[in-house]
Amino acid sequence: MPLKYTRAAVGSANPAKLEAVHRALARLAPGCVVESIDVPSGVGPQPLGDDETRAGAMARANAALRASGADIAFGLEGGVTLDGDLPWLVSWVAAVDREGRSGEASGLRMPLPRIAAQRLRAGAELGDVIDELFGVSLSKQQAGAVGLLTEGFVTRTDAFADLVAMACAPFLRKDLY
Repeated sequence: MPLKYTRAAVGSANPAKLEAVHRALARLAPGCVVESIDVPSGVGPQPLGDDETRAGAMARANAALRASGADIAFGLEGGVTLDGDLPWLVSWVAAVDREGRSGEASGLRMPLPRIAAQRLRAGAELGDVIDELFGVSLSKQQAGAVGLLTEGFVTRTDAFADLVAMACAPFLRKDLY
């Protein structure tokens, strides 16, 4: 059964994140209008670790809900976990609605090139590191690291769209959550 929401907010102005929510809600809440609300994540520009990345997603969702007249809001946050000299890409999506329900999902995990670890440890943003490695600009607003590293097989939007749908499970199956 589709979701009955008519207005959704996304706590970001990033086109890749906005398109991910559009894609998921096109199937889960047909006709739902999706708006972008540029809100802070409450964490650093490059979230480190699952806890910080998850907190950033939830902060974005809550801030977007407060700043809009939407029925439901989403926060999408990409982060990095450092395991020795191996950096990993991590992602979290949070969804909150006006009735106080919430849902979360995590995924989009993959090792990043080891060459990125030192710069990330020094505080660089992954998008900037990936832009330099591939000689592109604004990759995080397009295919993202995952898209460039998989030759476009999986884009940032693709992966986030799946997580948006997964974060909607508690709204879709209220009988089970």
